[in-house]
Amino acid sequence: MAVELTRFERTEPRPGVVVLTMARPEKLNAMDQPWFRELRDVMETFGHGDEDHVRAVVLTGSGRAFSAGGDIDMFAGLDGDVARVRSHLRLVYDAFHAVERCAVPVIAAVNGIAYGGGTELALASDVVLAGESARFAFKEPTVGLMPGYGIVRGPDVLGRHWTRYLALSGRDVDVARAERIGLVQEVHPDGELCERAVELAGDMAAHPPLAVRVGKAFVNRDTAGGFAESVEATALLFDTDDHRDAVRTFRAARGR
Repeated sequence: MAVELTRFERTEPRPGVVVLTMARPEKLNAMDQPWFRELRDVMETFGHGDEDHVRAVVLTGSGRAFSAGGDIDMFAGLDGDVARVRSHLRLVYDAFHAVERCAVPVIAAVNGIAYGGGTELALASDVVLAGESARFAFKEPTVGLMPGYGIVRGPDVLGRHWTRYLALSGRDVDVARAERIGLVQEVHPDGELCERAVELAGDMAAHPPLAVRVGKAFVNRDTAGGFAESVEATALLFDTDDHRDAVRTFRAARGR
């Protein structure tokens, strides 16, 4: 059964290739709970049943951002309820895990900013292509949090030093540095990014599918550890005055 999508738009530009475009440009494709549910649910369908024809997926954003990360208004709605925070964090991790566990390759085509969960989504993807204007950052420390998924997965992709640099500073890195540290595999002009990502997905989709699936599964076979501890640590940070004050300040600056 097809997953109903409200936070994404789906296209199939060539046989075997699906492009999922985050479709909240007015919110810089910020991630809320429906976003995480839809990503989890649709990723679990690819390569199976009615979606057996799907051989590769491209994830990208509409407008000027890949994703600005978690929706700050959603954070405000979680205030004071640690049980709800834990449930939310498990949903977040389930969504990113669904990208890792997806039966077919997932290519992130990062256009513009990828902050917080945007960078975490890139870490979850199998390959990352980026436009020349792309920028990456973990902005969680600026609102009294840590990147719960990124702090666990980052060392596998970036190493410990770069994970600490990003997770503790909140600083941006441009696409040239992101490529040097291994977060990005290819850089393209912004106007050519999606076309190049679809070409790469098409190459992957053209190969015998079992070999591609087995190859992905073996590379990702040791990706389950550390997240239970991260849920607890991040949930505790949600219940601090530092986080609440930072969220209020951020929303006040936007007139909310």
